Amino acid sequence: MTQDQLRARRETIVREHMADEIDHAWDKVLATFPHPHYEIIATGAVHDGRPDVERYYATSRQTFPDQRNTLLSLRHIDDGIVVEFILEGTQKGPLGPLPATGRPFACQMTAFFLFDGETLVCERIYSDTLTIVRQLLGDLTPMEALSALVEAAKAKA
Repeated sequence: MTQDQLRARRETIVREHMADEIDHAWDKVLATFPHPHYEIIATGAVHDGRPDVERYYATSRQTFPDQRNTLLSLRHIDDGIVVEFILEGTQKGPLGPLPATGRPFACQMTAFFLFDGETLVCERIYSDTLTIVRQLLGDLTPMEALSALVEAAKAKA
């Protein structure tokens, strides 16, 4: 396979993966990796293997049932694809200690789709959790949002 063919194959996988996430077509999303593996850098969460990733999908969509992404850019790197996108959703369920607010959020993010040849082996997501939380709490300042999270965690403990 030529480099151009490899890039085209990887790009098809990533675009289908992202579209199927919007549609909640989980079997199709999971079929894009032989061993599903997500790393959420902002929270330190790692979801490894099909059962763990399925729980991640269920939990995140319970919190944000209308979660969707809008692709901004896609760049090829030696071992994968870097995607910049806007993630949006409305909080209908709890997010850690934060109860459902019913508020929407939009946050620019980056995901590294890492490959071994043409096989997707990892989706590594970089985001700004505080940007999301601020919007869910009503556009608070960063310090107000941190204080609200601390109070919510104390109340839950």
